[in-house]
Amino acid sequence: MDNIANMLTTIRNAQAVNAESAKAPYSKVNLGIAEILKSEGLINNLEIKKRGEKSWLILELKYNEDKSPAIADIQRASKSGKRVYVGYKKIFTVKQGHGLAIVSTPNGIMTGREARKSKLGGEILCKVW
Repeated sequence: MDNIANMLTTIRNAQAVNAESAKAPYSKVNLGIAEILKSEGLINNLEIKKRGEKSWLILELKYNEDKSPAIADIQRASKSGKRVYVGYKKIFTVKQGHGLAIVSTPNGIMTGREARKSKLGGEILCKVW
């Protein structure tokens, strides 16, 4: 099972019913994506909970004043059947700069903007707007 796609679907589903938080399986990649969402102001808080041998990420979702979700949409770009790798010059902008791409680079997971500045290419994990 694709943990990243599972987390993104959990976020989408939780926001569809205006839930306060979403619970996603813990992995280093999921944690990296969640930290970027928090630093970009798309979620309020991030917590790691351990239950038995499994760990979970608890994401406190953020909503605008009109009760609409801060994340309008979040989509998986690179899939297990078709990986999307790009050089730093080819990292695309999402929604004409209003969204962000999350990229897995040799220096860790970062936004597309940071990857272009650092001149690092990698795998496009997901797009958020």
